[in-house]
Amino acid sequence: MESPATVDHYKAGMVLSGVGDALGFKWEFVYSGPRIHEDVQRLGGVKNITVRLPDWPVSDDTVLHLATGEALATGKEGEELLHEVASHYIKGMMDMSGRSPGGATINGVEQLKPGAKGGYRIAYDRTSGGCGAAMRAMCIGLRYPRPSQLSSLVAVAVETGRMTHTHPTGFLGAVASALFAAYAIQRRPITTWGLGLVKEACPLAKEFVKSAGYAVPETERDWGYFTEKWEKYLELRGLSSGTGPVVFSEVYTTAVRDEVYKSFSWSGWGGSSGHDAPMIALDALLGAGSDWEELMSRGGFHGGDSDSTAVIACCCWGLMYGMNGVPKCNYTKLEYRDRLEKCAKKLYTLSH
Repeated sequence: MESPATVDHYKAGMVLSGVGDALGFKWEFVYSGPRIHEDVQRLGGVKNITVRLPDWPVSDDTVLHLATGEALATGKEGEELLHEVASHYIKGMMDMSGRSPGGATINGVEQLKPGAKGGYRIAYDRTSGGCGAAMRAMCIGLRYPRPSQLSSLVAVAVETGRMTHTHPTGFLGAVASALFAAYAIQRRPITTWGLGLVKEACPLAKEFVKSAGYAVPETERDWGYFTEKWEKYLELRGLSSGTGPVVFSEVYTTAVRDEVYKSFSWSGWGGSSGHDAPMIALDALLGAGSDWEELMSRGGFHGGDSDSTAVIACCCWGLMYGMNGVPKCNYTKLEYRDRLEKCAKKLYTLSH
């Protein structure tokens, strides 16, 4: 795995994020991991699923991840980029039939006015801590993959996240997803990812919020939840110092995992918030190693917001392992595969 990330890794990251999304989306509203696993077995396991329309569409996650990625692929920077992203989000919302977009996303995009001064900003909303910003931000890490680009990654993740999710629990989820994708490209040891988020990226995000001067008191008031949850998670997994070894409970069955994921969550639906969608994605990556089926089992087939956790986990996994061991039927006929590959190529070129 230690070979540097190539354009093929970039393509695998973008395409597999769509695959994880489509597979997870099938059972997004089935609240029992064991039942989902039974369904998957009935279909002959992941290796026998041909992911294609009409049965396996991508959800709002991939449509909006593409919107972010295709805006970044224009090569624009600064304010110009933010207006570009805002107009891509508006366009993306016209492709939502049967894709189940979340309330904060619908509400946020309706307020965007790209082209107008500050038109990429919306009113602060205390209830916008969901995972809608996290699930579309991985490509930011593909655009700004180097450690020296961390402040650009954080700034773009915060501002694009706040286009719909102004609550820090929401937009810090975008920072986490973008950061983990960048770490995957850097080949940074996965046991250090969570610590890097809490100790490096979150303080930078806080400074950025202050310097941007928008909704500062509200954001500071609501800041603590995200980092507290992450510190607890790192403690639970023995990763507080970033060294490991990773601690999982001895019995970590599908049913047990459902309960553990619920314990991470805001409201009992694992992965549906900005803090726990990347958390469950990381948990799946830590537990699965280079095993694609195990990654889907942990990151995509659980009784929570399964497409949003899988879209993040599978993107990072593809960036690390490429298409190694992924059955062709899982991706060759994926909806929007061409767009995902094209976007990956452009982001690879820009990042080099």
